[in-house]
Formats: sequence, C-alpha cells, structure tokens
Amino acid sequence: MNELARHVTEDRPAMPLSEEMRPIVELVDVSRIYPNGESVVRALDRVSLAIMPGEFIAIMGQSGSGKSTLMNIIGCLDRVSSGLYRVDGVDVEDLGPDELAELRCSAFGFVFQRYNLLPSLTAAENVAIPAIYAGSGREAREERAHELLARLGLGERSEHRPNQLSGGQQQRVSIARALMNAAPVILADEPTGALDSRSGEEVLALLGELNAEGHTVILITHDPDVAAHARRVVRFQDGRIVSDERREEEPARAPLPGTGPARRGGLARFVPDLAEAVRMAFASMTANLFRTALTLLGIVIGVASVITMLAVGDGGKQSVLDRISQIGTNLLIVRPGAPGIRTAGDNATLLAEDAEALKVIPGIDAIAPDRSGRYTLRYGSLDYFTTVTGTTPDYLAARDWAMARGVMFTPADVRAYAPVTVLGQTVAQNLFGADDPIGRYVMVKNVPYEVIGVLSPRGANAFGQDQDDVALVPLSTGFVRVFGRQFLNSVTVKVTNADDIPAVEAAITRTLTERHQAEDFQVRNTAQFLETAMETQNTLTLVLGCVAAISLLVAGIGVMNIMLVSVTERTREIGIRMATGARMSNIMLQFNTEALVVCSVGGAVGVGLGLAAALGLEWMGVTIVLSLLPPLLAFACAFLTGLVFGYLPARKAAGLDPVVALAYE
Repeated sequence: MNELARHVTEDRPAMPLSEEMRPIVELVDVSRIYPNGESVVRALDRVSLAIMPGEFIAIMGQSGSGKSTLMNIIGCLDRVSSGLYRVDGVDVEDLGPDELAELRCSAFGFVFQRYNLLPSLTAAENVAIPAIYAGSGREAREERAHELLARLGLGERSEHRPNQLSGGQQQRVSIARALMNAAPVILADEPTGALDSRSGEEVLALLGELNAEGHTVILITHDPDVAAHARRVVRFQDGRIVSDERREEEPARAPLPGTGPARRGGLARFVPDLAEAVRMAFASMTANLFRTALTLLGIVIGVASVITMLAVGDGGKQSVLDRISQIGTNLLIVRPGAPGIRTAGDNATLLAEDAEALKVIPGIDAIAPDRSGRYTLRYGSLDYFTTVTGTTPDYLAARDWAMARGVMFTPADVRAYAPVTVLGQTVAQNLFGADDPIGRYVMVKNVPYEVIGVLSPRGANAFGQDQDDVALVPLSTGFVRVFGRQFLNSVTVKVTNADDIPAVEAAITRTLTERHQAEDFQVRNTAQFLETAMETQNTLTLVLGCVAAISLLVAGIGVMNIMLVSVTERTREIGIRMATGARMSNIMLQFNTEALVVCSVGGAVGVGLGLAAALGLEWMGVTIVLSLLPPLLAFACAFLTGLVFGYLPARKAAGLDPVVALAYE
C-alpha cells in the first residue's frame, strides 16, 4: 500500500508522494450527473485526466462547462456518479466521509475565488484552521501560521480580521491556509476573479513560486491570460475535455517532504479537539452577544427557578418539622370517631372520664383532655373572636408550653368551676395591647373571666394555624358556662419515653375499646402528623419543581431553535471547515459544544441568580433551606439540556454536503 493510502487509513503523518512517477490525480471515464426533474444534467461526461506530481495545470472553460464540478471531485468535496477517481493510487470511492476529510486535510489546499475566510477570526486563526483538524498543537500551528503569513508579506497583518484586509491580502491569507498542512496539491478556483489586475498578477506569481517548490497546482479559470501562467491547459466544454495542451515540459521535481503535523487518535486527539471547540464556542457567543443573551435568558430563568422553588419548598418542610417538634415528638393524640371515618360536627364518643381512665397506663407523663370552640371575648369596648379551649393544668406539660406572665389555673380551679382564663399572646395583644392583662376581666358569653396568666409565644403550628390565638379555661368551667355539652375534642397524651409510644398507644386502644365496647376513636402520634404534613409539602414542592422544569424544557427548545438558525447562518462556514479537513465528528463536536457552553454558562448564571433570589426571600421573611443538591441538580439539568437539544442542530450541521455548504449564500 502506498504512503497516501496508509496515511488515510492508519492516521499517519502527512504524506510524502510516492517515489515512482505515477499520477497524483487520476480520473478514468468520470461522469457526474445531477437529477433535474424528470431529466438529468451531465455536469461531467466520461472525463479522463491524469495529473502528475509537480504539474501546473489550468482547467479552462466557460460557466457551466463542468470545470468547477471537476474541481469539487478532485478536492474530494463531491463524488463521481460513475467512473474511477484515484489520488496517488488510492481509489476515492472506497473511502468513507471521515477518510475523505483526512484526505482533504493532508493532500489538498483550497484557494477560493471568494476567499472563504471566517469573518470572526483573525488572519492567523483563519490560516491555522486546517492544522486544527490535523491534530496539531496550538503553539505549533500558531507559529506556522505566522511564518506563512510573514512569507506572503502579511506578517504585520496577521492579527487583522478579513474585513480589515484588501482583496489581494485576503487571497494571500487563503493561500497561506492552503499551505498550512504542507498539502502537495493546491486547488485554486478562479483565484483572481475578485481581484484587480495587479493583485491578480501577484497571486499568480505566488502560485508559480509554489509550483516551483514542488506543489502541484490545479488552476480553475475561464480567463486565457490567467491560464497562460500554467504549463498545461485543459479546456472543457459541456462537461467534456475538448483539448489538452502542454506548453512546456514539466521539470523533474523531487517529492514534497511530509512536513505536515502528526496525526493523533483517540483521547490524545479528542481532548485538543474539545478544547478548541470550547474556544470556538465562546468566540461564536461573543460574536452574537445579543442573541446569546436572549438564549441564555431561558436557561438562567429555568435554573434560577429550580433552585429558588426547591429552597422555598425545603424551607416549608423544615418549618413544618420545627413546628411539630415544638409540640413534641413523644405525643399521642386521641380523637373521637372511628378510624378512617370522617365525622361532621360534634362527636360525643370521647368523654372526660375516658381521660381519667387512661392515667393508670404506665409510661404516661401527662394527660390533657380538651374541648374547644370559637367565641367572642370582650374587654371594655373591644371584641375579639378567638378559640376558647377548656382543659386541665396538665395541658402546659403535655404541650411543653411555658408561661410568659402570671400562673396557670390549678386542679382546685377545675374542681371549683373557677371563672379564670389564661390568654395566648395574640389574644392578649389584641385586647390589651401593651397593657398588663393580669388581674383584669374579659367577658365570654356575658360571663366575666379573670385573666390570671399569659402564655409564651408559640407561632403557627404545622398546618399554619396561629397557636397563640387561644384562651384557656378550666375544663369544668368550659363544660358548664361555654360549651354546654360534656364531651371532648381530643386528649393529648405525653409519653415519658418516645421508645414506649407503640406500647402506650396499644394500651390506650385496648382501654378505650373495653370502655366503649367499640373502636369509636382514633389514636395518632406526631410522626403521623409529620408524615401528613410532609406529604403535603412534598406535593407542593413537586408542583413548584415541575413548573421550574417546564421552564427549563422551554429554554432547551429555545436553544435548539437558535442553534438550528445558527447552522443555517453558518452553512458556508461549515463548508469551509469541511473543505479544510473537518470530519463529521469535528462539526458535531463543535455545534454540540456550543450548545453545551451556552447552557453551562446559563446554568452557572442561573445558579448564582437562584441563590441570590432565595437569600432575598429569606431576607423578606420567607423560610428557605439551601443545600448543595438543588444547585448541582439544576446545573446538571442545564448541561443535559444543552447535550440533548444541541444534538439535532449538530447532526444537521455534520450532515451537510460540503459542495452545497460552500455554495450557500
């Protein structure tokens, strides 16, 4: 197998030409046919042509004669419809897309009529493009790019962009790019077509110098004066060769040395390619700042929403946990009504005597029966509607509730039906303001009650109810003077040791079942209350998270849309990169990386904004809980959004036909 074949199939360094004098480019009965409705167009019709190493050949013909199609086939940008095409003995038809890209990268240098320079890159960066796809290191390719530009008289213009260069200077940059990988074959497609006569002569003289150094130069032109610079002129008409003239014999030349960059494969090639793709992604983002900002906005909002919503949801769950913990984790609540059956209105199945019967159960620290209702308290001309709860002195012990001022009523007060009350902070504030309520009287159902104490503040409970909005009275007093009926709403049982809760719960169930001859009550512990509250909070958090996730999904669709637009806008750029050796994987990597970079930057900004928003809500009094998982999860979602929604545009870009892409306006 010759050197070029090994280079294409085994990823070896740039080819030296074979020592035996065989054609470097050979076409045998090549035809290229394009469908045109029900008919076909024969752009090339059984063309046979052999080009030897070191030749300077001009392909002449008018527009539509087939010379550009021939150049595309020679440069491996297009395939033949029939016939045989070899490059240094290698049958091109046997090569896949990536092998063709390797061949373009190592064997051919393209000089286009319209220069085909990327406007966002400097002259040196444009020249270095082929070396990127050849696997050359950044320092090495930058050094060679500057050397080539200096040789072509553009050393001082290497950092200028194409719009800062004249037409002749841009064409020199194009020639330098063609030489970047020491390509043995230079394909020049109407290289003077867009230049003035002086610049055109300079370019043609430069091509002559390159040919004298050993490069095979294939010049496509319709101008006889331009073709006169070549030593061999092949004329085309209607897709066929009509003449092939040699104006002078080609001097014998040694093969060009293989000075191109060494090929790398596997991880050694992927890492530099990825780094270059990231760099190009940032360059693309900065070139379209406004559009990039709009694209980032969706990702930023989505990520920030996820973090903020989860922080608020976790804060709500923590608040519920804290409130239940205030009540105590070693409580049992006995309520009237059979398990699983909801009852409307009052239920008379639980009596004060039941609470007394439970006191004999071992392991109980305190028992507090209670009966509650909503009533109006009056002090002077002020009325306040609140919860009046009749209970026993053990209520404070069972609830771990302390007194702020005054005292709690005593068992003697319960036995004596004493008209006394202990107020919660909310009731005391609404009725007495800053005044001390101790010793004063409030009216409940036209009966005066002496205020003997004020409870310490507790805040809202697990269900958002204000625990301080309460007035406690002796249970006996409440039965007789407030409620009118002597049954309970609940019995709170405080267990001495939390580990004994299951045994105490079973004993309560057994005792009350024996007393009632039926299970017409329910026993629940605070863990069950906590579970219910957590389920509610988890549902709310899930809803909030779904809303945020939808915003991320919409943002991902926006990214895909923008990337598809970008692929369309940059079709010519893709064609240029393919012509200079980019594989399909290179194009895929570039556009996928751009989507990933956009989403990653948006994710990072969104994380910062989400944390700031959560802290802002905390400053406003909203309970939040920040942890590492939500930001990591949100950023990972943003990253995956770029990966998933960047794939389709990347695949579309990689699947473009190089010829079609280069011709795109």
